[in-house]
Amino acid sequence: MELEELLLRRLAGHRLLKAAARLSTARALCGVQAQFMSNAMHALRIRCTDWAAGGAGLVKNWSLRGTVHVFPESDLPLYIRAGDYRKNEWDAPNWWNSRPDWALSPERQRYFSQAVLEALENGPRTREELRELCRAEGMTPEEEHSMFHPWGGGLRQLCERGFMHYAAEEKKEFRPSPVFEPMPEDEARLELARRYFRNYGPATVKDAAYFFGTTQAEVKKLLPRLPVETAVCEGRTYFSLGEAEPEGVVPRCIFLAGFDPLMLGYEKRDSLFLPPEHLRAIFSLAGIVMPAVLLRGRVAGRWKRRGRRLSIELFSPADRQDTELLRESAAALWSEVTAIEFA
Repeated sequence: MELEELLLRRLAGHRLLKAAARLSTARALCGVQAQFMSNAMHALRIRCTDWAAGGAGLVKNWSLRGTVHVFPESDLPLYIRAGDYRKNEWDAPNWWNSRPDWALSPERQRYFSQAVLEALENGPRTREELRELCRAEGMTPEEEHSMFHPWGGGLRQLCERGFMHYAAEEKKEFRPSPVFEPMPEDEARLELARRYFRNYGPATVKDAAYFFGTTQAEVKKLLPRLPVETAVCEGRTYFSLGEAEPEGVVPRCIFLAGFDPLMLGYEKRDSLFLPPEHLRAIFSLAGIVMPAVLLRGRVAGRWKRRGRRLSIELFSPADRQDTELLRESAAALWSEVTAIEFA
């Protein structure tokens, strides 16, 4: 397989050649990472025909790599572990209650969890509203730090057990999750691998392990159970699930989102889109993945928008043609932008 064909197939799988519906796109991409909701919404905007519908039909919850993602509500059974589903029991050791600063006893965690869930029965609640509720129920400052820990704490555990989730909106509200039957874990892993190789492929075993936060050995166990096709490009073996030949050409310019699936979907040091010498310009040492500018299929810089002002920082000076291309592409994407500056 030629490199350009490989890139074209990946861009097609990411819905960057032809836009698709939000729910099917979020499902195909195994969710969209969403620590910053604006990034997730931008990632859907550049891929979807109905992006203006916002978070309708979507939820935000912890899923892959222990990170919050936006995905269809109908996919909750895929990401919630069957063994923990809706268990408001906290006696068993886990990562949270094994921490030296964990202050909630199993009984107290059960009590405050029930208070949170009963409050959500009367409508969505923000994190701060739930914090005030728990304080009124007698929660100590130490218990509060555990329940409302910056990394999730007790609230995260309720989300991961299928009791509740975040609304897929800028306003950070929790909502009760519908009752569902979680998918068996082995079946869920296989389904996620199927979606990955169909929509992120052609991809290597190393890419898939990076994306799922697992080992290459685990990925290799799944491959024989999928009807994957193999291809070799520049000495590396790539796997994909058979799809029709992509139609179209590599887009001239795309303003990718921060934490975009195209950046997170493949081992960053082996990225075919990002030149290795510019790795840290996009993947910071602090764990932030910057919004990237994709020019003719390669990352050429990064961008930042503040209100009506757009700043574009390129890795090398742009010629007149590329400058006009960037301006035209930005204007087509953001009609409200009135000033574009090149750093």
